[in-house]
Amino acid sequence: MSYTVPAQTRIGHVHLKVSDLKRSLDFYCGLLGFELMLMYGEQAAFISAGGYHHHIGLNTWHSKGMPPAPENTAGLYHVAILYPERKDLAAIYKRLSSAGVQFTGFADHGVSEALYLNDPDGNGLELYWDRPREQWPLDAEGKMTMYTHRLDLAGLLRELEA
Repeated sequence: MSYTVPAQTRIGHVHLKVSDLKRSLDFYCGLLGFELMLMYGEQAAFISAGGYHHHIGLNTWHSKGMPPAPENTAGLYHVAILYPERKDLAAIYKRLSSAGVQFTGFADHGVSEALYLNDPDGNGLELYWDRPREQWPLDAEGKMTMYTHRLDLAGLLRELEA
């Protein structure tokens, strides 16, 4: 029998294996600006935006001191962090660029604009904002389409001038 997940369903949180909890907290809280909600001993931390119990869990239960997972294996490709406004994406781009963070890519997908980078353990991150639904590209039949074009970084940064 066919089943469709309810439309209001959301992805609640992600839990990442990390090799060094302090280094990960420095990155996620100190650089990206997430709030530390709870330490679970010395092996795990729960962080969030806006006081939610946690959007990201970080743990060293099976990974303390271990190297990043090999790139060419099955597993999580990236975690996508949705920013509420284009201006917010511009602000984090400027902050990360000023801190010397290495990006792995930038893209305009039509429905969204995205920055790509890795956390200290090589976990892929996509920082993005969604365009309003009425601006999403449609094909000749009126179905949503997506593409990958170069992101206009200068245009993105102009958001901060307004």
